[in-house]
Amino acid sequence: MENLSKRLVSKSIEAFIMGIEIYNKPTIKYRVEGFSFFICNAWELMLKAHLINQNGEDSIYYSDSPNRTITLESTIKKIFTNANDPLRINLERIIELRNTSTHFITEDYERIYAPLFQSCVMNFINEMEEFHNEDITKHIAQNFLTLSIRPEELSNDEIKGKYSTHMAEKLIHERDKIAKDVQESNSTFAIPIQTTLAITKNQKKADILVSVIGDSGNDVKIVKEIKDPNSIYINTTSTVVKQVNRRLRASNILLTKIKGGELTKQHFTSHDFQLFVHFYKLKSNPRYCYYYKLGNRYGYSTQLVDFLVEEIKKDPEHIVQNLKAKLK
Repeated sequence: MENLSKRLVSKSIEAFIMGIEIYNKPTIKYRVEGFSFFICNAWELMLKAHLINQNGEDSIYYSDSPNRTITLESTIKKIFTNANDPLRINLERIIELRNTSTHFITEDYERIYAPLFQSCVMNFINEMEEFHNEDITKHIAQNFLTLSIRPEELSNDEIKGKYSTHMAEKLIHERDKIAKDVQESNSTFAIPIQTTLAITKNQKKADILVSVIGDSGNDVKIVKEIKDPNSIYINTTSTVVKQVNRRLRASNILLTKIKGGELTKQHFTSHDFQLFVHFYKLKSNPRYCYYYKLGNRYGYSTQLVDFLVEEIKKDPEHIVQNLKAKLK
């Protein structure tokens, strides 16, 4: 049973990497279809391995047909029992796309589903760590986990001019529905793609910073290069906490905290993360944090994980108490 679970996890990681490689390869036009096939396969193998570990090998087979394994949809419902869970909804929407791909698909689905794809990648990494203690970055470098997104987007008139009436209506409906869901949900469902161009004195509102040189005619000097926030601030609070704990666990480090009036050894938590955020004012530091107006959420860079681990390693026995005392 253990060997079967490990084999499923190994195949799951291979399917996941295949999906990433297909999506990020510029010469492949079958990106959306290929990614949806392989990412669904990766989730199915990973979740079934989890079911085996929890309930035994029989749990992945139909009770009335022991030679057939249950579907991905059934597997998801067994593990993520809350139908309103953004992670479950994300997966169900991508499964719908995979099923649609069997019949027809267009390259314009890529721009519509890109936020869901990126979130699905991050969710898979988190659940693989949670369920199987597998660090995906040991198999594929962190920088390759950001999907390469096509920036162009068609207007309603362009869609209607490019496709049949039935196909155009379907594309517009899907685009509007997902856009509404993205605004109402969080990064577990979708990671919005956003680039802002602004002439403003507030640097937080701009992705490109320019400086006009006085007394120089029409010259404009670019003082900073274009940055895509989606490729830098890829972490949510939960992923930061998980990565910090993984790094600390590798060094056999636990935080010393006060619980019930006594000092105890504990893991790094989201509460500890907020403590660091407030003390170091991390949300105002563009090196570590970015605010996405679309989706009303914060994204965090991998550099923040490095910073937190380095600070904790300096004094794991006293840092939590010291930060609390200094904030008071």
